[in-house]
This record gives sequence, structure tokens and C-alpha cells, in this order.
Amino acid sequence: MREYELSREFAEKMDKQDALASLRDYFYTKPGQIYMDGNSLGLCSKGAEAAVARTVADWKEHGIGIWTGAETNYFLYHDVIGARIAKLINADPEEVTVCANTTLNIHQVVATFWKPTKERYKIVIDELNFPTDRYAVVSQVASRGMDPDDVVKVVKSRDGKTLAEEDMIAAMTDDVALVLLPSVLYRSSQLLPLEKLAKAAHEKGILIGFDLCHSIGNVDHDFKKIDCDFALWCNYKYLSGGPGAPAGLYINKKHFNKKVGLAGWWGNRKDTQFELRDEFENAQNAGGWQTGTGAALSLSAIDGALEIYDKAEIKDLREKSLDLTAYMMFLIDHELMSYGFTVGNPREDSGRGGHVALEHADAIRINEALKAADVVPDFRYPDVIRLAPVPQYTRYVDVYDLIVRIKEIMDTKAYEKYENKAGTVA
Repeated sequence: MREYELSREFAEKMDKQDALASLRDYFYTKPGQIYMDGNSLGLCSKGAEAAVARTVADWKEHGIGIWTGAETNYFLYHDVIGARIAKLINADPEEVTVCANTTLNIHQVVATFWKPTKERYKIVIDELNFPTDRYAVVSQVASRGMDPDDVVKVVKSRDGKTLAEEDMIAAMTDDVALVLLPSVLYRSSQLLPLEKLAKAAHEKGILIGFDLCHSIGNVDHDFKKIDCDFALWCNYKYLSGGPGAPAGLYINKKHFNKKVGLAGWWGNRKDTQFELRDEFENAQNAGGWQTGTGAALSLSAIDGALEIYDKAEIKDLREKSLDLTAYMMFLIDHELMSYGFTVGNPREDSGRGGHVALEHADAIRINEALKAADVVPDFRYPDVIRLAPVPQYTRYVDVYDLIVRIKEIMDTKAYEKYENKAGTVA
């Protein structure tokens, strides 16, 4: 384990030794600002900007001919980009596509994979995941005339922050048909043991999938080993695909012959799509789960943002992410504990995602004071300030200066002038 030091000179030395330091130049950063919210919305990259401008130019030039007449293959853009993302999770190119949004993709996979019978009908979720997953699952159950209180089985947390591996596996009883769990918990940054969970589910004949929103592009998942049935995620956090970017969807190739739960014409076989037949023929890849026409301008932002992964391996980005968060926790331990702060995320590398959950009884007001001090964090109820040092553009000096600014806020009690109420977008 690396030995850290408390001086700013140490942080400057780390930046000079950082093999990924030049990646920051590909992003738009503001002088003096410390951006720690890339796990909520990644910064705009120059690659994304250029790709959107290219698509606008293609639209101007080709009109309707953009779909097949431009150099970029916009007609198959969703699968072309999906193949690029597939490399980040070690999946086959045809197993990943880009479409819709996270919530609609949850509806899609539940509609596809949940086939309740009298003996096996329950769906396992957890109480700590981002609520959109639960909303979608509950509404899917209700739409089939079933009682969510009976069908939806919720894994409880023992401490309100993390999930115990044994509790998740114990929930996989003989009456369970489907499991949907997160890869990384959005509050506490706990990284779940996906391979173990998938293996346990499959041993009991249960289908299982994961929500990768807080890990895709930052954690080096290996889907050849995990071998889950499906996964979904947003592309605007660590992948920096732009605000509201179309989401991602993984379908294990062993399920390509399944009937798509929510069919739409963009998921039809491409060789017959424009024959506009009455009967849907789903494409035999993840693209078969597409519904409506792909949003080319939005897709191009993702395409351009992914250029950063041509310059750096995901495993190296993961290593730097772990180092940045470990360094942050070191500084918190030595500089902030006396002010009443605690670290609410797992400490071990194998159990931690890409952000630090900084806890404090006055977290709401401190979070507002941080914004005024030109820091971009975010608050999550009840008492967590999430701090995400994104390896593509966060420097070690940013981490150091962040802790300095927090100390100044506490020493001057600058947070006391703010209401104990979070903003609309916290």
C-alpha cells in the first residue's frame, strides 16, 4: 500500500509522476474550481464537443441521407458505440448497445426476463439502490396485476450504508425468479461482489442483472467472469457522455433468442427493418432490445467522450481512482476527523467504488459552503457529501486543496450561514 504524506509538495510530486496526467487536457476544466461530481455528471470533453459538431455538419450536408450517406455509420451508431463500451467491461461487442435511459432499460429487462410462475415469481432488489430501480420494478409488477408487497423482496442493510454478501445470497430462495442489484451503491460507494452474486443466483436457477450506473467507465468489470444475464447503466457519469445521455444495455448473448419484452422498430433486424412488416423480428444482438430511433446528436457526444479510453486502459484508470480515493481518505483521517467528519464508504480496494462518502451531521450546510468555495460536490441524504476524484481529470493537488477548503469552512464556520436544506439538484 502506498505511503502518503500531508504536504502539498507531496501532491505536486504525485501529479508529476502520474502517467495519466495529460488526460486532463482533453476536458474542459475551470481555473480554481475543484470538480468532485463526476460520479453524477462527468465534465465535457473536447472529443465529445468535436463529435457533436461533426454530427451537426453531417446533418447539414446530408439531411435524411445522414443515416447511411455519411462517413459515420449513424444507422448502426447504437451498436458501434456499444461495441466500444463493451471493451470496458470485457463483454462481446454484440452484447452491448446504447439506448433509451436507465429507467426505461430497467423496464425493458424486467419485461424480458421476469416470467413469473406460481412457484417462482419474486424479484429481489435492495433497499440502498438508487430509487429509480425500485420504482421501475414495482410498476412492472403492478402493471401485470400482481401485488408488489408480495412479489418484490427487498434485501435490508444491517448498518444503513452497506449490504452483506450473505444477506443478498440468502434472499435468493426457491420462489425467486429475478434479481436486480447495483454494482456500486450510490451513497456509500460499496462495490458488490458481482461474480459471486451471479454464480449464487445461477446455481439456484435465478436470472440476475446489475445496475452499473456508479461503476461503468471507472471500475474494470470482467463480464466474461461475472456472466450475469443483463446489465444497464447511464453514460453521463464517469463516461462523460453528456447531461441526459442515452443509456447503456448489456444482454448476455445466451439470451439473444429470447422474446424482447418491449419491442420497437429500431430493434428489428436491420435487413428487414424498412420493409415495415407487421411482425417484429428482433435483431440477434443487444440491438434487438432497441425501441425507438436513436438520438444521433446525443449518441455522438458519447462516441466522442469514449476517445479517452483509446488513450488509457480502464485498469489503469481504476488503479488511479483507487489511489486518489485512498489519498483523500488519508487526508480526511489526519485533517478532518477532529471536526466531526467520518468516512462512510468501505476502506478496502476490493469493496470500494470511485467516490468517498464524507459524513457529517451538518453535511447539507457544509455542502452548500463548499459550492461557495468553488468546489463541486454533491449531497445525499441523510448526511453524506459525495466526493468523486475522477481519474481522467482530477489531480492529486485537487484532492489536497479540497481538504484545505473544507478545513477553512469548518474553522471559519462559514457553513453556519446556510439553511439546513439541500438545493433542488443537490
